[in-house]
Formats: sequence, structure tokens, C-alpha cells
Amino acid sequence: MLKNQQELDPDITADMEVIDTEEELIKQCEEIWKDMEDCQNKLSLIGTETLTKSNAQLSLLIMQVKCLTAELGHWKKRTPEITPMTEDILVTLGKEEFQKLRHNLEMVVSTIQSKNEKLKEDLEREQQWLDEQQQILESLNVLHSDLKNQVVTFSESRIFNELKAKMLSIKEFKEKLLCTLGEFLEDHFPLPDGTIKKKKKNTQESNAELITLNEMIEMLINRMFEVPHDPYVKISDSFWPPYIELLLRYGIALRHPEDPTRIRLEAFHQ
Repeated sequence: MLKNQQELDPDITADMEVIDTEEELIKQCEEIWKDMEDCQNKLSLIGTETLTKSNAQLSLLIMQVKCLTAELGHWKKRTPEITPMTEDILVTLGKEEFQKLRHNLEMVVSTIQSKNEKLKEDLEREQQWLDEQQQILESLNVLHSDLKNQVVTFSESRIFNELKAKMLSIKEFKEKLLCTLGEFLEDHFPLPDGTIKKKKKNTQESNAELITLNEMIEMLINRMFEVPHDPYVKISDSFWPPYIELLLRYGIALRHPEDPTRIRLEAFHQ
């Protein structure tokens, strides 16, 4: 009856064989542990030797040699026991290795999935940045086309007319400024006799006849722009000395460094 039951239940038989193998391995481990305890007891009975300072290193090496020799003799006396590799043991070991391999592969898959998730996030972020740059580029292209269509071609005649108009406005402003300056000087800096002398063209004036401060400044200005390499004007009798001193004192005019009878206007435009 027992025999028939074992034939009907092959799994039970395999489990019993695995249990017997485990019991054998436990017994072998217990025997090895007992041998190690015996060796430890023998070594403890030997005792310790007092080491001197002179031969301490030599004594330590001798003790190590003795221990290694005893361990070598012990292992020589033992015969290696080979675990019987039955079909059930091989299946069990194969299952363990398979479980280890499966665990390692699961860890690898988990790592790869996490890396794929990070790469996916990076790709989405880069794609969003690319879309934004494309939108900016499209906007700039539209702006460029609009500006290109708004470009007005200027002809040479138009540019010449604009420059001519600017020069005329500058000349008008200059004449107005000179007139205003002349009126100011005639009102506040008259001639010594109290009369205002106007410059008359095509008339010859005596050297002893004084000229106004406005005429003096106008003469200095014209000399500076007409002869810029020699802007000095000779002081004549028509220049009233107090006005000359006034121009020199306030830095409006400067004397020639070698000829004190010549003056020039300060170069305020430089």
C-alpha cells in the first residue's frame, strides 16, 4: 500500500530526498564545527610565550608558522567530500540561480525604465524649447518682411535737396544769432562817446576811428574761419583798448605767444 502511494505521489518522494540531503549537509557542518572547536582548544592549551624586545618579531613569525603547519596537517588528514549532484539538487540550485537572475534582470529593467522616463521628460522639454524658438523665428521673419517692404529708396537729388535745406536753415540760424549778439553788444557795450557806429560797406574808414565790440568779434570770427592756419588779427588804432582788455581778461581772445600786438579768438568750436 505504501509503495503504491509513493508511485502515485512522486512529488512527495522528491521532497523527502531534498530533506535527507539537507540533513546530511547539516551533519557535515556540525562535524566541521566540532573539529574547529578541538583545534581551538588545543591551541589554547599550548599557552603563550613571553616575548622579549630583541626577538619579538622572530617569535611572532615562529608562532605563525606553527599555526599554519597545524592547519595544513589538519586539512591533509581530511578527505574532500563531494556533494552528490542528484537531479533534485540540480533542480533546486537551478531554481535559486534563476531567481537571482530574475531579480537582477528586474533591477536592470527598473533602472532602464527610470532612465527612459528621464529621457522622455528631457525630450519633451527640448521639444517645447524648439517650438518656442520656431515661433520667435517666424515672428522675426514676419517683422523682417514688413520692414523690408517699408524701405524707401532715396535718390541722390532728394538727399542733396535735404542737405541744402539743412544748410539754409543753419545759415538763417547763424544770421539770427549774429544779429541778436550785435544788438546785445550795441546796447550794453557802446563806444566811448556814447554813440553806436554801424559798419558801412564800400566806405573807407580812418584808422583812428574806433569800431564797436561787435565789429571786433565779427572780425576775429571771420579771420578764424577764413584763415584757420593763421587766425591772428593785428591790433590797430580802431580797437578800443578797454574792449581788448575785456576780451583777453574773460578768455574770449588770446594774444600771440611771440607778438603781443596780435590777437585771435578762442577756438570754442573745437
